[in-house]
Amino acid sequence: MCKVFYYNIFLELCFVFIQKTLSLQKIRMMKTTELTSQQIERFIKKITHKFPSTDEASVMTDIHLRVTQDSGEMMAFDDDDQEITRCVIEEWIENKDEQFYQTVTTILRKELTTHQADVESMSILKPYSFVLENDEKESVAELYVVDDETVIIGGDLMEGLDEDLDKFLDDLLN
Repeated sequence: MCKVFYYNIFLELCFVFIQKTLSLQKIRMMKTTELTSQQIERFIKKITHKFPSTDEASVMTDIHLRVTQDSGEMMAFDDDDQEITRCVIEEWIENKDEQFYQTVTTILRKELTTHQADVESMSILKPYSFVLENDEKESVAELYVVDDETVIIGGDLMEGLDEDLDKFLDDLLN
């Protein structure tokens, strides 16, 4: 009986240790490495160099960023599904995480914000946006929207509109 008791405790401790180790590995994997940041930065710069700041703006509404979870490949396309550029993010190859696209959304928003000046000076007729898509061309998230004097980085465009309208109506009636 004593051996069985200690054996069960030993197994539980091993199980807890394995869980903690896997959790730490997952946390380490989700952090953006310097190499990944550099690869994404080059990717964004290639896009911005395709649309340098000029007087004539291209008529385009979206830049579609398509990320393939299995291969780690990230591609940029215009509205006509013409490829602008592509790269492979080694850290994302064979990533089976269920939160993959949420993590990629956060990383890409941060990088687009970091290169805000280049992104906003692109010669594309405003408004335009960067949209994240999965490998099946389904929209996952709107990453960055640029309008003449408004820049929206992620989130819902109409978020809080009801409250703002209610407040405006209350102020107007008073």
